[in-house]
Formats: sequence, C-alpha cells, structure tokens
Amino acid sequence: GKVYGFWGKNGSGKTLLFKTICGLVKPTEGKIYIKNKELGKDIEFPDSCGILIDGPGYWPNRTAFDNLKLLLEMNKNNLSDNEINSLFKEIGLDEYKNKKIKEFSLGFRQRFGICQAIVGNPELIILDEPFNGLDKKAAEDVCHLFYDLRENGKTILLAAHNMQEIEWLCDTICEMDAGMLSRIK
Repeated sequence: GKVYGFWGKNGSGKTLLFKTICGLVKPTEGKIYIKNKELGKDIEFPDSCGILIDGPGYWPNRTAFDNLKLLLEMNKNNLSDNEINSLFKEIGLDEYKNKKIKEFSLGFRQRFGICQAIVGNPELIILDEPFNGLDKKAAEDVCHLFYDLRENGKTILLAAHNMQEIEWLCDTICEMDAGMLSRIK
C-alpha cells in the first residue's frame, strides 16, 4: 500500500536497479529480498509482479485486446473479457482496444504498457518512467489510477527523472546518483 519514487538523471542507475529487483540482472554486490526470500537464491523472479521497463513490449500487428489476452494466457491468468474491458476503460483505452498497437501514438503505447503492468492484479508494480509520452490529462489519469492501486494495497516502485512527477504521488522518495541510492522523503 505504498508508492516508492526513485528520482535521478538519465543514466543514474534507476533502470538497472529495477531490472535487478525484477531478477532480469544479477547484482554484483548485495542481496535483494522480496517477502523475506532472497532473489536469485530462494526465488528467481518476484511473485505477483507487474513490470514496465524500457517501454512496453507488444505484438504490433495485433489489437490491444488481443495483446492483453495473449499476455494473460502466457502467464496462465484467466481474466474474463469483461474484466479486461474494465481495465481498458480505467486506463483510458476503451475506444482503442480493438486497434492494432502499431497504430497507437507514443502516449497510447505508454498507457498500454501501464495496462500490461497492472493486468492480473499484481501485488508489486514496477514502473520505469511511466509518464513518458503522456500529455497532462493522461498523466493525471494515470496518477489517479496509481492512487487507487495504492489504496487497494499494491506496492508501486516508480522511477522518473522529473522530480515533480513523483513528488506529490510517492510516499517515499529516493534519489539515485551514479548508482548510489539515498532517501530524500
């Protein structure tokens, strides 16, 4: 039920930290524990985790709806079509769910990436620069979504290089500078 913000310039190490927390990169020093389990020893990947790192991955020639259905099937997660439609409405993609992803603007692809990260109701949501490409209205909508997720007990790790994007959203803010992490708030 908390939102943790990671702020820092491009190249400061935020993305690498998130990839390490996700088990995509092995740490060269230290250990990562998730729910008292050591990553890389007790578990290889965090359970119940939604991720948006380095932009969303998708099949460009398929519709947004089909992309989510395929992702859910790959993760052996069965959401009904109504639940998927509800998620599209919540993220502001309801009118676009039957369009091919390759037809989406940068902002709509980013919204779709957030949709991918939260589909299936994960406990931990890791979002690297989720506001990239979003206009002011879309960013506000996404912030309200993050508030709702937090209120529903989700833990969110959020990276940004713009302090204003995370200052009013996050419970805790840490600064990343040259791979070193320090707490600001």
